[in-house]
Amino acid sequence: MGAFWEDLARDLQDPEFLREYVVESVRIATIDSVVNALDDAREAAGLSKAELARAISAEPAVIRRLFSATGVNPTLGTLAEVAAALGMRVTLEPLPAPERKSLTEPLLEGHAADTKQLAKHLSKLRTTRRQAMAV
Repeated sequence: MGAFWEDLARDLQDPEFLREYVVESVRIATIDSVVNALDDAREAAGLSKAELARAISAEPAVIRRLFSATGVNPTLGTLAEVAAALGMRVTLEPLPAPERKSLTEPLLEGHAADTKQLAKHLSKLRTTRRQAMAV
């Protein structure tokens, strides 16, 4: 691990930083996963972004930003509308037990037993599938 990872592991020892970093990492990963799945479904359905926008009575720019912008933060309502237009729905699923333990315990307790391992896990979580495919 380089200096960045050492610094991050040290920063994760601060309960407030740890909570914010874990929550933000999970938020990014969750939104990326849902948006990527919806974009894949749109492409599989042969719909343009403009056609999808018309289907949910939205401006085409809304859909372009959803699928093209980095750091997008759509509302659950927007995701549900897009999903419905694609014959899908947004659902929740429990995390696998080891991941649940590594993420939930630090949030609830404000500390992690192994901050280096947590930093590594969160880094993988924050790497979107499309970023991984581009490498």
